[in-house]
Amino acid sequence: MPEPILFDQNGAIATVTLNLPEARNPISEASVVEALIAALGRAQADASVRVLIVTGAGSAFSSGGDIRAMADAIESRRASPADTTRYYRAGIQRIPLAFERLDVPVIAAVNGAAVGAGLDLACMCDMRIAAESARFAESFVRMGIIAGDGGAWLLPRAVGYAKAAELAFTGAMIDAAEALRIGLVSRVVPDAELMEAAHDLAARIAANPPQAVRMTKRLMLEARSMRLDTSLEMAAALQALMHATPDHREAVMAFLEKRAPHFG
Repeated sequence: MPEPILFDQNGAIATVTLNLPEARNPISEASVVEALIAALGRAQADASVRVLIVTGAGSAFSSGGDIRAMADAIESRRASPADTTRYYRAGIQRIPLAFERLDVPVIAAVNGAAVGAGLDLACMCDMRIAAESARFAESFVRMGIIAGDGGAWLLPRAVGYAKAAELAFTGAMIDAAEALRIGLVSRVVPDAELMEAAHDLAARIAANPPQAVRMTKRLMLEARSMRLDTSLEMAAALQALMHATPDHREAVMAFLEKRAPHFG
Protein backbone atom coordinates (compact mmCIF):
# COMPACT_ATOMS: atom_id res chain seq x y z
CA MET A 1 0.00 0.00 0.00
CA PRO A 2 1.42 3.43 -0.89
CA GLU A 3 1.97 6.15 1.66
CA PRO A 4 -1.54 7.62 2.10
CA ILE A 5 -0.23 11.17 2.51
CA LEU A 6 2.80 12.75 0.82
CA PHE A 7 4.55 15.81 2.25
CA ASP A 8 6.84 17.79 -0.01
CA GLN A 9 8.46 21.14 0.75
CA ASN A 10 9.94 23.52 -1.79
CA GLY A 11 11.31 26.57 -0.02
CA ALA A 12 8.60 28.19 2.06
CA ILE A 13 5.77 26.24 0.38
CA ALA A 14 4.79 22.73 1.46
CA THR A 15 2.39 20.47 -0.41
CA VAL A 16 0.32 17.72 1.19
CA THR A 17 -0.98 15.23 -1.37
CA LEU A 18 -3.69 12.67 -0.65
CA ASN A 19 -2.08 9.63 -2.21
CA LEU A 20 -4.61 6.83 -2.65
CA PRO A 21 -5.66 7.61 -6.23
CA GLU A 22 -7.04 4.15 -7.04
CA ALA A 23 -9.58 4.59 -4.22
CA ARG A 24 -10.09 8.28 -5.10
CA ASN A 25 -8.28 9.50 -1.99
CA PRO A 26 -10.67 8.69 0.87
CA ILE A 27 -9.81 10.29 4.22
CA SER A 28 -11.99 8.32 6.65
CA GLU A 29 -9.75 5.41 7.54
CA ALA A 30 -7.35 5.46 10.49
CA SER A 31 -4.12 5.32 8.50
CA VAL A 32 -5.08 8.36 6.44
CA VAL A 33 -6.34 10.29 9.46
CA GLU A 34 -3.09 9.70 11.34
CA ALA A 35 -0.90 10.57 8.35
CA LEU A 36 -2.83 13.74 7.51
CA ILE A 37 -2.77 14.98 11.11
CA ALA A 38 0.97 14.27 11.27
CA ALA A 39 1.52 16.30 8.08
CA LEU A 40 -0.44 19.24 9.45
CA GLY A 41 1.49 19.06 12.70
CA ARG A 42 4.75 19.03 10.79
CA ALA A 43 3.78 22.21 8.94
CA GLN A 44 2.66 23.91 12.14
CA ALA A 45 5.90 23.09 13.96
CA ASP A 46 8.25 24.16 11.16
CA ALA A 47 8.69 27.93 10.97
CA SER A 48 10.18 27.58 7.48
CA VAL A 49 6.76 26.49 6.16
CA ARG A 50 4.87 29.67 5.31
CA VAL A 51 2.06 28.26 3.16
CA LEU A 52 0.54 24.79 2.75
CA ILE A 53 -1.16 23.42 -0.38
CA VAL A 54 -3.50 20.42 -0.10
CA THR A 55 -4.33 18.42 -3.23
CA GLY A 56 -5.11 14.91 -4.41
CA ALA A 57 -3.19 12.41 -6.52
CA GLY A 58 -4.84 11.13 -9.66
CA SER A 59 -8.22 12.27 -10.93
CA ALA A 60 -9.91 13.07 -7.60
CA PHE A 61 -9.28 15.52 -4.79
CA SER A 62 -11.02 13.26 -2.27
CA SER A 63 -14.01 10.94 -2.35
CA GLY A 64 -14.43 11.46 1.39
CA GLY A 65 -15.47 8.18 2.99
CA ASP A 66 -14.52 4.72 1.81
CA ILE A 67 -17.88 3.31 0.67
CA ARG A 68 -16.63 -0.29 0.63
CA ALA A 69 -15.42 0.02 4.20
CA MET A 70 -18.76 1.64 5.08
CA ALA A 71 -20.62 -1.34 3.61
CA ASP A 72 -18.49 -3.79 5.57
CA ALA A 73 -19.26 -1.92 8.80
CA ILE A 74 -23.04 -1.63 8.44
CA GLU A 75 -23.93 -4.51 10.73
CA SER A 76 -21.36 -3.72 13.41
CA ARG A 77 -22.44 -0.09 13.51
CA ARG A 78 -26.10 -1.08 13.76
CA ALA A 79 -25.22 -3.28 16.70
CA SER A 80 -23.14 -0.72 18.60
CA PRO A 81 -23.99 2.97 18.06
CA ALA A 82 -21.74 3.95 20.99
CA ASP A 83 -18.74 2.41 19.21
CA THR A 84 -19.60 4.41 16.09
CA THR A 85 -19.61 7.63 18.12
CA ARG A 86 -16.16 6.75 19.46
CA TYR A 87 -15.01 5.86 15.93
CA TYR A 88 -15.85 9.36 14.67
CA ARG A 89 -14.40 11.14 17.69
CA ALA A 90 -11.13 9.18 17.54
CA GLY A 91 -10.98 9.27 13.76
CA ILE A 92 -12.11 11.74 11.12
CA GLN A 93 -13.27 14.40 13.59
CA ARG A 94 -9.66 14.91 14.58
CA ILE A 95 -8.92 16.31 11.09
CA PRO A 96 -10.94 19.56 11.34
CA LEU A 97 -9.55 20.08 14.84
CA ALA A 98 -6.03 19.72 13.45
CA PHE A 99 -6.80 22.30 10.77
CA GLU A 100 -8.19 24.60 13.47
CA ARG A 101 -4.84 24.45 15.29
CA LEU A 102 -2.91 25.28 12.14
CA ASP A 103 -1.63 28.86 11.87
CA VAL A 104 -0.10 28.29 8.43
CA PRO A 105 -2.39 29.46 5.58
CA VAL A 106 -3.77 26.52 3.58
CA ILE A 107 -4.78 26.47 -0.08
CA ALA A 108 -6.91 23.61 -1.40
CA ALA A 109 -5.96 22.84 -5.00
CA VAL A 110 -9.07 20.88 -5.98
CA ASN A 111 -8.02 18.75 -8.92
CA GLY A 112 -11.15 16.62 -9.34
CA ALA A 113 -14.11 15.35 -7.35
CA ALA A 114 -14.43 16.65 -3.79
CA VAL A 115 -17.31 14.64 -2.41
CA GLY A 116 -18.75 14.28 1.08
CA ALA A 117 -15.90 14.52 3.54
CA GLY A 118 -13.72 15.49 0.56
CA LEU A 119 -15.76 18.67 0.12
CA ASP A 120 -15.57 19.28 3.85
CA LEU A 121 -11.79 18.82 3.70
CA ALA A 122 -11.62 21.55 1.06
CA CYS A 123 -13.72 23.77 3.35
CA MET A 124 -11.22 23.20 6.17
CA CYS A 125 -8.67 25.04 4.03
CA ASP A 126 -8.52 28.83 4.04
CA MET A 127 -8.67 29.22 0.25
CA ARG A 128 -9.82 26.99 -2.60
CA ILE A 129 -8.73 26.98 -6.24
CA ALA A 130 -10.47 24.54 -8.57
CA ALA A 131 -9.49 22.88 -11.79
CA GLU A 132 -12.13 23.08 -14.52
CA SER A 133 -12.79 19.36 -14.06
CA ALA A 134 -13.45 19.71 -10.31
CA ARG A 135 -16.81 18.62 -8.96
CA PHE A 136 -18.28 19.15 -5.50
CA ALA A 137 -21.03 17.43 -3.52
CA GLU A 138 -22.13 17.41 0.11
CA SER A 139 -23.47 13.95 -0.57
CA PHE A 140 -24.02 12.42 2.89
CA VAL A 141 -27.83 12.31 2.71
CA ARG A 142 -27.61 10.15 -0.40
CA MET A 143 -25.87 7.52 1.72
CA GLY A 144 -28.48 7.88 4.48
CA ILE A 145 -26.06 9.58 6.88
CA ILE A 146 -25.04 13.08 7.96
CA ALA A 147 -21.79 15.02 7.82
CA GLY A 148 -19.92 13.52 10.76
CA ASP A 149 -16.72 15.43 10.10
CA GLY A 150 -17.85 19.00 10.77
CA GLY A 151 -19.48 19.73 7.43
CA ALA A 152 -22.56 21.25 9.05
CA TRP A 153 -20.25 23.84 10.65
CA LEU A 154 -17.80 24.27 7.77
CA LEU A 155 -19.95 24.50 4.65
CA PRO A 156 -22.29 27.33 5.79
CA ARG A 157 -19.22 29.41 6.65
CA ALA A 158 -17.91 28.88 3.13
CA VAL A 159 -21.07 29.59 1.11
CA GLY A 160 -23.72 30.87 3.54
CA TYR A 161 -26.49 28.94 5.25
CA ALA A 162 -29.08 28.85 2.45
CA LYS A 163 -26.73 27.54 -0.23
CA ALA A 164 -25.15 25.10 2.21
CA ALA A 165 -28.61 23.84 3.08
CA GLU A 166 -29.44 23.32 -0.59
CA LEU A 167 -26.24 21.36 -1.14
CA ALA A 168 -26.59 19.31 2.04
CA PHE A 169 -30.31 18.53 1.73
CA THR A 170 -30.12 17.50 -1.95
CA GLY A 171 -26.65 15.95 -2.03
CA ALA A 172 -26.41 17.38 -5.54
CA MET A 173 -23.15 17.57 -7.47
CA ILE A 174 -22.06 20.97 -8.75
CA ASP A 175 -19.33 21.82 -11.21
CA ALA A 176 -16.41 24.20 -10.84
CA ALA A 177 -18.24 27.08 -12.52
CA GLU A 178 -21.11 26.85 -10.03
CA ALA A 179 -18.65 26.52 -7.16
CA LEU A 180 -17.08 29.80 -8.30
CA ARG A 181 -20.46 31.49 -8.64
CA ILE A 182 -21.49 30.67 -5.06
CA GLY A 183 -18.09 31.54 -3.58
CA LEU A 184 -17.05 28.01 -2.65
CA VAL A 185 -13.86 28.55 -4.64
CA SER A 186 -12.11 31.80 -5.45
CA ARG A 187 -10.74 30.81 -8.84
CA VAL A 188 -11.19 28.19 -11.58
CA VAL A 189 -8.29 27.40 -13.88
CA PRO A 190 -7.57 24.86 -16.63
CA ASP A 191 -6.61 21.49 -15.19
CA ALA A 192 -3.02 21.75 -16.41
CA GLU A 193 -2.58 25.11 -14.66
CA LEU A 194 -3.99 24.18 -11.25
CA MET A 195 -0.79 23.58 -9.32
CA GLU A 196 0.92 26.54 -10.96
CA ALA A 197 -1.96 28.78 -9.88
CA ALA A 198 -1.85 27.36 -6.34
CA HIS A 199 1.91 27.90 -6.15
CA ASP A 200 1.60 31.45 -7.49
CA LEU A 201 -0.92 32.31 -4.77
CA ALA A 202 1.21 30.55 -2.15
CA ALA A 203 4.29 32.50 -3.26
CA ARG A 204 2.45 35.82 -2.92
CA ILE A 205 1.46 34.87 0.63
CA ALA A 206 4.92 33.52 1.49
CA ALA A 207 6.53 36.81 0.42
CA ASN A 208 4.96 38.53 3.44
CA PRO A 209 6.36 38.50 7.00
CA PRO A 210 5.66 34.93 8.15
CA GLN A 211 4.78 35.69 11.77
CA ALA A 212 2.35 38.40 10.69
CA VAL A 213 0.66 35.98 8.28
CA ARG A 214 0.33 33.27 10.92
CA MET A 215 -1.06 35.69 13.48
CA THR A 216 -3.46 37.18 10.94
CA LYS A 217 -4.85 33.71 10.31
CA ARG A 218 -5.12 32.99 14.05
CA LEU A 219 -6.98 36.24 14.65
CA MET A 220 -9.38 35.51 11.80
CA LEU A 221 -10.05 31.97 13.03
CA GLU A 222 -10.74 33.07 16.58
CA ALA A 223 -12.84 36.04 15.48
CA ARG A 224 -15.46 33.70 14.01
CA SER A 225 -16.71 32.90 17.52
CA MET A 226 -15.91 36.19 19.29
CA ARG A 227 -17.81 39.38 19.98
CA LEU A 228 -16.28 42.48 18.43
CA ASP A 229 -14.92 43.82 21.71
CA THR A 230 -13.25 40.49 22.53
CA SER A 231 -11.72 40.31 19.06
CA LEU A 232 -10.37 43.84 19.45
CA GLU A 233 -8.74 42.90 22.75
CA MET A 234 -7.08 39.89 21.13
CA ALA A 235 -5.96 42.05 18.21
CA ALA A 236 -4.37 44.56 20.58
CA ALA A 237 -2.48 41.83 22.42
CA LEU A 238 -1.22 40.18 19.24
CA GLN A 239 -0.35 43.55 17.73
CA ALA A 240 1.92 44.31 20.69
CA LEU A 241 3.83 41.12 19.89
CA MET A 242 4.02 41.90 16.18
CA HIS A 243 5.41 45.41 16.74
CA ALA A 244 8.31 43.81 18.60
CA THR A 245 9.34 41.45 15.78
CA PRO A 246 12.38 41.93 13.53
CA ASP A 247 10.09 41.39 10.53
CA HIS A 248 8.07 44.49 11.40
CA ARG A 249 11.20 46.61 11.57
CA GLU A 250 12.48 45.13 8.30
CA ALA A 251 9.16 45.77 6.53
CA VAL A 252 9.07 49.41 7.63
CA MET A 253 12.72 50.08 6.80
CA ALA A 254 12.43 48.38 3.41
CA PHE A 255 9.44 50.55 2.57
CA LEU A 256 11.24 53.74 3.59
CA GLU A 257 14.44 52.72 1.79
CA LYS A 258 12.51 51.66 -1.34
CA ARG A 259 14.00 48.15 -1.45
CA ALA A 260 12.74 44.60 -1.28
CA PRO A 261 12.35 43.32 2.30
CA HIS A 262 14.17 40.23 3.59
CA PHE A 263 12.26 38.36 6.26
CA GLY A 264 13.65 35.70 8.57
